[in-house]
Amino acid sequence: MAVVDDERALARAVAERVIGAGRAAIAARGRFELALAGGSTPKAAYALLATAEFRGALDWKRVRFFFGDERCVPPADAQSNYRMAKETLFDGLSIAADRVFRMRGEDDPERAAGVYAAVLLRELPETNVAPTLDLIMLGMGPDGHTASLFPGSDPFAGDELLVRAVYVEKLGVHRITLTPRMLGAARAVLVATAGDAKAESLAAVLEGPYEPVRFPSQILTRVQSQVTWLVDRAAAARLTSRA
Repeated sequence: MAVVDDERALARAVAERVIGAGRAAIAARGRFELALAGGSTPKAAYALLATAEFRGALDWKRVRFFFGDERCVPPADAQSNYRMAKETLFDGLSIAADRVFRMRGEDDPERAAGVYAAVLLRELPETNVAPTLDLIMLGMGPDGHTASLFPGSDPFAGDELLVRAVYVEKLGVHRITLTPRMLGAARAVLVATAGDAKAESLAAVLEGPYEPVRFPSQILTRVQSQVTWLVDRAAAARLTSRA
């Protein structure tokens, strides 16, 4: 885990980790398979990656973009993770449309999840666990959710599906999300979270008893992937250890 001063520093740290992972993947395998996240910290990191400072740091033509989760809305909707990534990252880097594999939030959720699982199976190298992404970007909500795995239900339900449609009761919405099986098959996972509203849940996730139904982000403490937590000081305030 790495602790930085504030949200601005966190966005920069995320951007730098993406560049580092991308360079390593391209050097090893010729391309970089990256799954994006929604949220304010990823948005700020994407905006940085599209600036002159970072634009030339990676061969973006060798990067292919996937998504860790999506709201069940059309791609032009203000809530769409795809729209946010397009406006902050893809447009600024002139990413070709055929290098972006979005979840079809406008379709029936169950059907969209099945279609996306088929895309992952078709497009990604497969280990004995699941199709393998080089890096999955994630966040953690104040309630301990990650991707669209929310408290109150077993995050491992439907794990064999790779991608699952979920109904988030407290929000009254459907979402599409990668399952823990997909998260665990990635070569690396980067979890970024910021703010004092996350402090209590972060301490419970990293230092409390294992209760993944209550804190779904805890699944990331037991996956095979290399998981890196990047947090700001406010989010880390209740941790007993910040190593």
